[in-house]
Amino acid sequence: MLGWVVTFLIVALIAGILGFGGIAGASIEIAKFIFFIAVVLFLVSAVVGLVRGRTRV
Repeated sequence: MLGWVVTFLIVALIAGILGFGGIAGASIEIAKFIFFIAVVLFLVSAVVGLVRGRTRV
């Protein structure tokens, strides 16, 4: 999922350099949205892992 963030960030940087402000702004917003979703999913996963505890194999 973080790969998508990097992809949209690179697209935004290239679009910004070439002068496409609308595309750059939209790409940055999409990258921020996906990044925050990834952070939330990570935190949920960490909390669930802590609640379940370690299991012996």
